[in-house]
Amino acid sequence: MSDRSPKELMELINVKSNLLAHHLDVLEEAGAIGRSPSAGDARRRYVRLTSAAGRLLGTPPGAPIRDVLFLCTRNSARSQLAAALWKSRTGHVARSAGTKPAAAVNPAAVVAAERVGLSLDGAVPSAIGRVGRGVQVITVCDLVHEELDAPVTWWHWSIAAPSGSGRAQAYHAVVDELNTRMTQLGIPPSRGAKGKDAEQ
Repeated sequence: MSDRSPKELMELINVKSNLLAHHLDVLEEAGAIGRSPSAGDARRRYVRLTSAAGRLLGTPPGAPIRDVLFLCTRNSARSQLAAALWKSRTGHVARSAGTKPAAAVNPAAVVAAERVGLSLDGAVPSAIGRVGRGVQVITVCDLVHEELDAPVTWWHWSIAAPSGSGRAQAYHAVVDELNTRMTQLGIPPSRGAKGKDAEQ
């Protein structure tokens, strides 16, 4: 389940812009989608399904069962947290990487992981290498999604960079959003998980 720009949606479903705009307006009014501006190209907006979408539109396709690679710019927070959560919740392999890796994982991300019973001990930011066949790539950064001109087979989760606010709560919010997105995919919380989804 991927966030998409209107341009990407037009290419995917082969409809004209005015017809797509009409349908998106109807879906937004019904509460099935949300729209947010890109943190990269300010002219671009991303469309995502809301928590109410399953009730209104039916169950979306489930989570990929193959290995997953999460990408962001510095590989110091969002992608690291996403990989740790994915492994915890699915038991499947999950890796992370960045286009401009930082020197170390952000300490606030380490704290946010610990809050939900995860550990980022030993995690080191790494550069994007060759993406193996059968790996599901999920970009969690608008800048990376646009910089790499991501193919349609990749997923995109438009998640704001927590470093922009400089507040610990922003990193906790990233974890909460990642948990919500995984729950929308039908992935159950891990037994030892803490936080919003574990309480539901």
